[in-house]
Amino acid sequence: MTADPADADQLDSLLRRHRIGLQHRLGQNFLIHPALRDAIAKAAGTTPEDEVLEVGAGVGTLTIALAPLCRRLVAVEIDERLIAALREVTAGHENVEVVRADVLRFDVPSAFPDGGEVIAGNIPYHLTGALIRKLLDRPPRARRLSLVVQKEVAERWAATTGASLATVAVQVFAEARIAFTIPAEAFTPQPRVDSALVMLDVRPEPAVRVDDFDGFFRFVESVFQFRRKQLGGALGRLAGMGSEAAGRRLRGLGVDPARRPQTLDLADWEAVYHAFNPPPGR
Repeated sequence: MTADPADADQLDSLLRRHRIGLQHRLGQNFLIHPALRDAIAKAAGTTPEDEVLEVGAGVGTLTIALAPLCRRLVAVEIDERLIAALREVTAGHENVEVVRADVLRFDVPSAFPDGGEVIAGNIPYHLTGALIRKLLDRPPRARRLSLVVQKEVAERWAATTGASLATVAVQVFAEARIAFTIPAEAFTPQPRVDSALVMLDVRPEPAVRVDDFDGFFRFVESVFQFRRKQLGGALGRLAGMGSEAAGRRLRGLGVDPARRPQTLDLADWEAVYHAFNPPPGR
């Protein structure tokens, strides 16, 4: 019978058998709660026709719960020491493809050329920002992302306004909602903070219309450097036009210059970006 790594004793036996010590620098915190693991897999909402990319597959804790729920599952793991254990745990699941790779360098379009896949995983906390940009910035995009992340990160992604650069970066491409929280004690080694399962339903088209997303996000990041200041002063300084001129331009957009960056919604960000970053010839 194949070991279930969501069971603490079976996980310990699996790790000892393969002489694996978990590495904090890789964010290796494994879920040891079978019921929560199964709830996470079910929440991904996959169908028997779906293709799934699992990021950070580890030793297959979530992999074996996802495999029966989809047509094809590509399980990506960077740590070579875990690959043998991952292959052991997924043996018998013919629809699982184990890939040793850094997900930040993994060629997702080649693996899923038509897009529309579901992406799932327990994401190392230090990778969340870079990974989201990697998975959402360029088409073809996934249909849905179902990710276990630090609870605070999930709350930022699901905020009702652009409370941070992370909020804007996620919500431009997806509608975010928190499915449920996951206590720290459900993992080994136990992290210092609780986690949450966040669902990102990818939009058919990005929520802002800009020609250069890299430029747009650089602009948003620059404005957030002045998050404690009023928009008029912040944009006046960034644009080199002074707060009064920036304030007049903002009022022309229907945006109060006294507002702070974290109060803007996506429509506001789009309007402000175009007003303070006119394309050549305008």
